[in-house]
Amino acid sequence: MNPGTEPLRRKRVLLAAPRGYCAGVDRAVIAVEKALDLHGAPVYVRKEIVHNKFVVETLAARGAIFVDDTDEVPEGARVVFSAHGVSPAVHAAAAARSLVTIDATCPLVTKVHKEAVRFASDDYDILLIGHAGHEEVEGTQGEAPAHIQVVNSPDEVDAVTVRDPDKVVWISQTTLSVDETMETVRRLRERFPTLQDPPSDDICYATQNRQVAVKKLAPECDVVLTVGSANSSNSVRLVEVALDSGARASYRIDTAAEIDPAWLEGATTVGVTSGASVPEILVRDVLASLATHGFADVEEVRTATEDLMFSLPRELRADLKNAGTPVERPRRESRGELGVQPV
Repeated sequence: MNPGTEPLRRKRVLLAAPRGYCAGVDRAVIAVEKALDLHGAPVYVRKEIVHNKFVVETLAARGAIFVDDTDEVPEGARVVFSAHGVSPAVHAAAAARSLVTIDATCPLVTKVHKEAVRFASDDYDILLIGHAGHEEVEGTQGEAPAHIQVVNSPDEVDAVTVRDPDKVVWISQTTLSVDETMETVRRLRERFPTLQDPPSDDICYATQNRQVAVKKLAPECDVVLTVGSANSSNSVRLVEVALDSGARASYRIDTAAEIDPAWLEGATTVGVTSGASVPEILVRDVLASLATHGFADVEEVRTATEDLMFSLPRELRADLKNAGTPVERPRRESRGELGVQPV
């Protein structure tokens, strides 16, 4: 080696685990697949079943028709409600059109809905930490619109007004950044010292697990690639978490085709993760693409093992039973197990 030169560093990929599909997404996607298998096309879906472009396009190719609201569904037709949940008004609108509904709301989102109803019945002011306009926030707010106000970020805390500062509680959108949510709560508590917490942390276990994994690998990475769609809140947060945790660059991509070779110039360590609505096939494609750029050495960085599974929606289970079809538990499409070397 010539004086003053540095040895070539080994190119590698640090692959986050957990990543990809969570139990709620798995359940929702399977609900649409099973409905198509059992009833045939078309099956209508209100909004995107999950926030992933590839998943939506794949289901559409099978005969799922995605609509913005129930008034676009023919009377008496079958409609699936997305994993993000819907308000009571949406349920009522569907009933008024005699729609046959399959509610694929994630059970963790349903839990937040029930919290909102309970606190509203006790006449609390409810501060919903989340992003206004997000489907999950709209559904939760619709449970008690007279009692809930949305707080989008810590910067909005000073504008919050309540009827009784001693009777205030916070709840949250499940897919937020854990750090940002806790900062919002901290600022809210400075204004309202008796602010009550929900009975359990509303941040989804999968959101938190994916962020923790990225925090562990990011400091070693020149670049972190997050596979996920632009409208996926938890995917967008992963990009931010990687930067905040020490990655020198961080990008979101829908597919491997979006990788810019310029991002990899001079890099020796690339981190890879994926949002909670991303099927593992897209991650495998990214790894294959990175291998063509010399990043064939993949090491898994695992911070948790997920084994939670949710039963299929009760309406679908009843249909399967009536059809004499075995009711199988949802698969776990990805637990981050690729046979790579853990670190």
